[in-house]
Amino acid sequence: MEAGGSRGRVRGRAGRVQDRRGRRRVLSDESWRELRDQGATRAFRERSVMLRQGSAGTHLLALTDGLAKVVCREPGGVVTWLAFRGPGDLLGEVSVFNGTPRMAEVVALTPCTAVVLEAERFRRFIEQHGLIMDLMRQALSRLRESDAHRTELLTLPLVVRLARALLRLAELTAPGSESGVVRLTGLSQEEIAQATGVTRNAVITGLHRLRESGAVETARRVIVIKDMKALRDWATTAPRTTLASTFSPSSAE
Repeated sequence: MEAGGSRGRVRGRAGRVQDRRGRRRVLSDESWRELRDQGATRAFRERSVMLRQGSAGTHLLALTDGLAKVVCREPGGVVTWLAFRGPGDLLGEVSVFNGTPRMAEVVALTPCTAVVLEAERFRRFIEQHGLIMDLMRQALSRLRESDAHRTELLTLPLVVRLARALLRLAELTAPGSESGVVRLTGLSQEEIAQATGVTRNAVITGLHRLRESGAVETARRVIVIKDMKALRDWATTAPRTTLASTFSPSSAE
């Protein structure tokens, strides 16, 4: 990733970069630098649409700074959260390879900077550098991530899901941070609710519990993780008999 430098990361096979908790960027540092040279840098305002659902896959984005969300807008107006993305992530590559309209929308949660890569030029770069298998691994990794999220929604108490969502956001915002304070900005309680599969009121209740434990502090669209260890303790799967009574989907949602 761009943010956070190389601290806390190790190299995996094929030059991919992986931090100590497993987040992996699909390209090596050298390939990432070369890829950024293939396009033009563009800034996106907070809350602006970076890639619009239904548009043609004429280009993709290499996110270099900021935090974004990926959502799907249903015909009836329902918005389904799909993922958060941060520096080092590619956005919109599926429609570029498939030649199909974009099936999701990418929105900047904070001011973002990305390199705009024209579709044909990107495909040529990937082929010339032998990176097709790396992109396939990324696609499979994202599928596993999606499956794991669905499993969490069905099996874990709210407070556990909330803590895990905040840890994922912290990793995107400050990669490799083990004990320092991490400030998360740009997120509404409604967006956190979408990401954890609960109501906004349930998120308020969960954040209150985390505040009481000293793990976080909150303000309008700001969550400050003050105690990473405490938040990790909350994120550990607990028997449903201990936490589920207060924070299970049936009681909190």
